[in-house]
Amino acid sequence: MAEKFGRNRSTGELRAEIGRSRERVARDLRGLHYELDFPGKLRRSFREQTVSWLTAAAAVGTLIVLLPVRKKKIYIDAKRGGKRQKKFLEAGFILGASKIAASVLRPVIVDFLKNRLTDYAGRSHAARR
Repeated sequence: MAEKFGRNRSTGELRAEIGRSRERVARDLRGLHYELDFPGKLRRSFREQTVSWLTAAAAVGTLIVLLPVRKKKIYIDAKRGGKRQKKFLEAGFILGASKIAASVLRPVIVDFLKNRLTDYAGRSHAARR
């Protein structure tokens, strides 16, 4: 039949078996650490196969650059486009004219506001006395 595990063993044998078990677990853990060390694997691979890595990087970069960029197609209805074009033209003209008018009238407006504020400041200062 089956033996009772560990009943008839001496403490020395048990300690030796525990030591072997610890060594086996430590070895397996080191192996697992080595297998899961992806940054280290990449560094070693790059050191050992530098030319291959640089060639692959250049090929990927070339593919990215040379792939045609998909251009968006816009379809315009010729019948409705005339009214919209006219409205855009009018809006652009109004914006341009208002910008020119603002640049011409700006010194006049600034001078007017400056005079008003200095008159207001002078009257409030005289009123306090």
